[in-house]
Amino acid sequence: MNIKGMAIVLAVIFLATVVQGFPMFKRGRCLCIGPGLKAIKVTYIEKASIMYPSNSCDKIEVIITLKAHKGKRCLDPTSKQAGLIIRQVERKNSLKH
Repeated sequence: MNIKGMAIVLAVIFLATVVQGFPMFKRGRCLCIGPGLKAIKVTYIEKASIMYPSNSCDKIEVIITLKAHKGKRCLDPTSKQAGLIIRQVERKNSLKH
């Protein structure tokens, strides 16, 4: 291998190690992007999940699973409906313990 080829290989290895050190997600690994919906029709809701702030995401996320396998939607945690859901889930969890 000549000097030019060796320099290219070393440059590629160096760049690979530099890129590996960059953080992939600067804002964290939140599941919800943006503020989310204000409300969802209650009859469409199959399940509600609350993700509390953690090292990977610094905000509360309310994730609604829709019936009939229609997917998941994020609910704005500051909305009135989200507040009701959060209180209901916390009350349910406190009864378990």
